[in-house]
Amino acid sequence: MQVRALTFDTGGTILDWHSGLCSSFQKAGLHHGMSLDWHAVTNDYRRLAMKGIVGQIQPAFNMDDVHRTALNEVLAKYSLLQFDTQERWQIFHAWHELACWPDFPPALARIRQKLPAISFTMLPVSLVLDVSRKNDLDWDVVISCEMIGVYKPNPQAYLKTAQWLGIEPSEILMVACHNFDLTAARACGFKTAFVRRPEEWGPEGPPDPTPHPDCDIVVDGFDALTKILGA
Repeated sequence: MQVRALTFDTGGTILDWHSGLCSSFQKAGLHHGMSLDWHAVTNDYRRLAMKGIVGQIQPAFNMDDVHRTALNEVLAKYSLLQFDTQERWQIFHAWHELACWPDFPPALARIRQKLPAISFTMLPVSLVLDVSRKNDLDWDVVISCEMIGVYKPNPQAYLKTAQWLGIEPSEILMVACHNFDLTAARACGFKTAFVRRPEEWGPEGPPDPTPHPDCDIVVDGFDALTKILGA
C-alpha cells in the first residue's frame, strides 16, 4: 500500500482522555467526601461533548466551549453542583493536560522518519498544542476542524485536509480507533487504519471495538502499525 502521509485522530486514538478526566472528577469528589462511579460520570461527560461537536458546520464555538457546557450538564445530572469554580476549572483543564498512550511517542518518531504525520482532530488548536508539548509529540502539522470550520464526519473536513496537504485522498492513511471517523474518511477516498484502544472508555470498554471490514489495516497498537509501514 502506497501512502504519502498519515493523518491521526488525536482524542482517544492518541490521548488517554478517560484516565485523565476520571482522575480529576475523583479528586474533586474526594474533597467533598463523595463516592460515585466516576468512570460512568467521565463517559457521560465525553458523550455529551461529542454530541455537541460532531458534524458541526461553522459553529460559533470550539470543543473547549463544548467541554465547558457539557461539564455543567453532567455535574447537574449527577448532583455535583457543589463543585466550586476552581474544581470545575481543574476538571475542564484536565483536557489540556492529558497523557497520551505510551505506545505512540516512539511510533510517531519512527513514522516521521519515513512519512509526514499530521494531527487531524476535532480538538481545538490550543489543546493539541498543550498536550503535544506535554507528551513531546512532534507533528509535521496540526489540522484542527476548528481551523476548517467543519467538523468530522462531514466530508468537507477530510477533503479540505487533503487539499491543504496537497495530497490526493487516496494517498493519505487516516489512523483512528473510531469507526465513524474511518468510515467517513474512506468515503472520501482515504486509506484507513484501525488501531484498537480497548481501554479508551475505561472499564466500560469502547462503544465500537470491532473494526469495519473495509479498513485497510487493523492493528492492536502503534508498534504493529510502524512495522507494517516499514518505519
